[in-house]
Amino acid sequence: QVPLVESGGGLVQPGGSLRLSCAAPARIFSSNAMGWYRQAPGKQREMVARITVGGGTYYPSSVKGRFTISRDNAKNTMYLQMNSLKPEDTAVYYCNTDLPVREYWGQGTQVTVSS
Repeated sequence: QVPLVESGGGLVQPGGSLRLSCAAPARIFSSNAMGWYRQAPGKQREMVARITVGGGTYYPSSVKGRFTISRDNAKNTMYLQMNSLKPEDTAVYYCNTDLPVREYWGQGTQVTVSS
């Protein structure tokens, strides 16, 4: 089992935008619903978006209307478009299957929202 690979994080001002990417092996990506998760210092990891193989989506109230999850099954890649970012969005962002598998957690990508 290999970790999934997240990229695209960085430092942005409040109100700014970032687009994260997640690459996964085809045999995992093509047959699973996927999710984006984040973990801030001292807090539990939480799901911020999920998407089914067919494209159905879910967002918690904390990010609804600001984040958009998408997937390109042909490229085995998932994306998270984050707009109107807030300081409380600061965290390490991870991707995994919808029901996460321990071995799939990667290093994540750092998102910092600060003025």
